[in-house]
Amino acid sequence: MKIGIVLYPTFGGSGVVATELGKALAAKGHEVHFITYSQPVRLGSFRENIFYHEVSLTDYPLFEFQPYETLLASKMVDVVKYEKLDLLHVHYAIPHASAAYMAQQILKSQNIDIPFITTLHGTDITLVGRDPSFEPVITFCLNQSNAVTSVSQSLKDETYQHFDTVRAIHVIPNFIESYDELPVINLEKRRRYASDNEPIITHISNFRKVKRIEDVVKIFAKVNEEIPCKLLLAGDGPERPVAEKLARDLKVCNRVIFVGKVRDTAHVLEMSDLFLLPSETESFGLAALEAMAVGVPVISSNTGGIPEVNVEGFSGYLSNVGDIDSMAKNALHILKDPQTHLQFRKNALTRSKDFKLESILSMYEKVYEAVLNECSEVGKRIYD
Repeated sequence: MKIGIVLYPTFGGSGVVATELGKALAAKGHEVHFITYSQPVRLGSFRENIFYHEVSLTDYPLFEFQPYETLLASKMVDVVKYEKLDLLHVHYAIPHASAAYMAQQILKSQNIDIPFITTLHGTDITLVGRDPSFEPVITFCLNQSNAVTSVSQSLKDETYQHFDTVRAIHVIPNFIESYDELPVINLEKRRRYASDNEPIITHISNFRKVKRIEDVVKIFAKVNEEIPCKLLLAGDGPERPVAEKLARDLKVCNRVIFVGKVRDTAHVLEMSDLFLLPSETESFGLAALEAMAVGVPVISSNTGGIPEVNVEGFSGYLSNVGDIDSMAKNALHILKDPQTHLQFRKNALTRSKDFKLESILSMYEKVYEAVLNECSEVGKRIYD
């Protein structure tokens, strides 16, 4: 198949998943065309069967804001026509699905039928709770998509709750390449951040309010009172100054290390002993799965799709949003006893294998094939 993937090319979960999906499809022999405004951060170097098409942004003086949706639709039309794509797979409803619909209609006027599949990652759905003006557009895009997928059952339920969509939504969870065994820790690298008897607790996110970075620091401070440890905060965003000030106020700033944006999170997670994810909501919790894939147990909130990933009492623990006392208590339970910690590490790795890339990839391929079969019954593409 020739597949066009439209995505946000940033460090966020949707961009990471879309990029890794495209790379995996290419490795299986499909021809993958990434369409976005800059090269995806996780794309890496040259790879067979992968092509990148940049959406050029204009500086036309008439527009106060660049019309990205229109430019994206035009680029989709161009790529579909001249690369003879079979389908488009867009990640996020706004603006990608709306741009895909526009491109689809333009191509239809030229006797080219191109189906598009929309994958919902979260913000495109939860956004409506803050700005209902998006609701008509999102509902329309969902209903016009040839297929819709979501990364969790929780997100699927929330979509049906907020939108009057008639489309069936296929739940296809995020995926991970997990280790076969617990990784061997690079002690030399680890000692740059902590001594051998100090556990390393980690949090990775975009530092938005929904991630509750203050809770991360507060939980860490409580754990540090009983077990001297270090906190690695990977990522960046608007809440970083808040976290820095709180760490100073709680007198743990010398134990909190901001490592900034990290292209490959495994390098940080491999030397971690525990991962914190106390988010207000998560549509899936990809960061938690990335931690589990290298054998790091997870202390998290029990919101959104996180309970579909982190299993209570097995790969980690779940607590109510904002219950920092419970999260600190659970963290201490895991860290205080080496045997308990080892068992949770093994369990986390085991749980991550339920999200193997191979099985998730086949789920997407089945959706692609079903959509193409349905379209072939309606009409044939004409590229000439």
